[in-house]
Amino acid sequence: MRNYGIPQDVQWNDIDYMNGSRDFTFDPERFSTLPEMVKDLHKKGQRYVMILDPGISSTQPPESYWPYDEGLRRGVFINDSDGNTLIGKVWPGLTAFPDFSNPDTHQWWYENLQKFYTQVPFDGLWIDMNEPSNFFDGSLNGCPSNDLENPPYTPGILGGTLRAKTVCASAVQKLSVHYNLHSLYGLMEAMASASALRKIVGKRPFVISRSTFPSQGRYSGHWLGDNGSKWKDLSMSIPGILNFNLLGIPLVGADICGFSGSTTEELCVRWMQLGAFYPFSRNHNSIDQQPQDPASFSPLARTAMKEALLLRYSLFPFLYTLFHRAHVEGWTVARALLFEFPDDVKTYAIDRQFLWGRSLLVTPVLDPGVDYVVGYFPKGLWYDYYTGDSLRSAGEEVKLQAPLDKINLHVREGSVIPTQTPNTTLWISTGNPLHLVVALSDDSTAEGDLFWDDGESIDTYETDQYAYIVFSASQNMFTSKVLHENIEATYITVETVSFFGVKQMPSNVTVNSKETPFTYKTNQVLTVSNLVLNLGQEFTISWI
Repeated sequence: MRNYGIPQDVQWNDIDYMNGSRDFTFDPERFSTLPEMVKDLHKKGQRYVMILDPGISSTQPPESYWPYDEGLRRGVFINDSDGNTLIGKVWPGLTAFPDFSNPDTHQWWYENLQKFYTQVPFDGLWIDMNEPSNFFDGSLNGCPSNDLENPPYTPGILGGTLRAKTVCASAVQKLSVHYNLHSLYGLMEAMASASALRKIVGKRPFVISRSTFPSQGRYSGHWLGDNGSKWKDLSMSIPGILNFNLLGIPLVGADICGFSGSTTEELCVRWMQLGAFYPFSRNHNSIDQQPQDPASFSPLARTAMKEALLLRYSLFPFLYTLFHRAHVEGWTVARALLFEFPDDVKTYAIDRQFLWGRSLLVTPVLDPGVDYVVGYFPKGLWYDYYTGDSLRSAGEEVKLQAPLDKINLHVREGSVIPTQTPNTTLWISTGNPLHLVVALSDDSTAEGDLFWDDGESIDTYETDQYAYIVFSASQNMFTSKVLHENIEATYITVETVSFFGVKQMPSNVTVNSKETPFTYKTNQVLTVSNLVLNLGQEFTISWI
């Protein structure tokens, strides 16, 4: 990835790094250099995230595996209905399950993570198998026959019983029986994990969880589980990310190129293009499948994937602002068209396109062997993101050219999109100049905003350690107003402002009342470049 200049911020490890699939360990042979690898990642401005499963191995010799030995001493595991530690089975073999409804378990979880962090300084956590998943139905010893295990009504679930592939419904936890807490298990583990990361890393916690529950978006993101390297799975990922955004978990995505099965070059290119617009973007597959990272493909495919990722990185200021809105106002990041156009019944069934916020329309290719895609454009004025060419729609489908190296992206009229010169990591690109795309409406107006902080400190909004800038255009004038200032913004400059939909070539353009060179194209795109405008200071651009 580095050799080809392909953007990558995070290296992930699935369970293979562990010693015998045991949490808080790493294999001394296959992963003996893991600590050194993580240090190298950090030197390059990259991050490291590892997987953890809740099941704690219970078969090691006494006093040889601290997580289990100490967990027994503190009584942090789920018990069976007789008060004994419930034993299930997961990847390491026989296991006990932490009771995350118990505050003592949160402290024990933190101490385990703290100990491991001294060996491998991870940056985030990927918590899996946390329904909790169990290879037994209930436990090693089965489950009692009672009303909790055999309720009057059983929903249509795997195995036909509440205990199938999980723990007994009658299992005892600190807060209640598992019957009442099952759906909360992933949420409570995410809370424990986020709390531990805040204390250990001292930065904003990053947690991705398989199991989720309402309110979990405050503590973790979500990936859509083990998918397949199939075109159907590619297209079905869009409803998945839209649904979880509606449920208050905006940081969501699918395994790009598919987890199981062998991908094809065409499928992986199209998936990398779509995945560049997942709020949570990660290429991941099973260990026994062919490599599918961008560097593994032909130069043509590799270049197309690289360009898709660079496009994503260039849009991070806009994406980050959408996540800020999600944090403070409950907005969605990925958004179904019907929520922006509720009066247009044609949008109700659209699940092959989506928006970022209200402004960017993504129209991916989801079928093999095609070089075009048909997208629906609600009534209004839309602009090609790459060229600024306008598309006026009465509310209709449009056939778009889509060669293998392109994903179609359009800007909604009346929007301002802040972008940034991209690089291979956010650590490198964060200080790069900004570029503003101003998509004028028919009445020549537009508005947008930008939230800016250091990207990792805890509670910057709550402690006023941020900048917030509002952009607006009206009557041939564009203004940037700083509604909340912070020193972080003063390190950033605005280098270019492009206006889409300027109906006549201006005779004069001024920046802060000073005449400035500009370019104007026949497709009505006005560009003012070579600027050195401080993001932390207000400015005005006018044209006549």
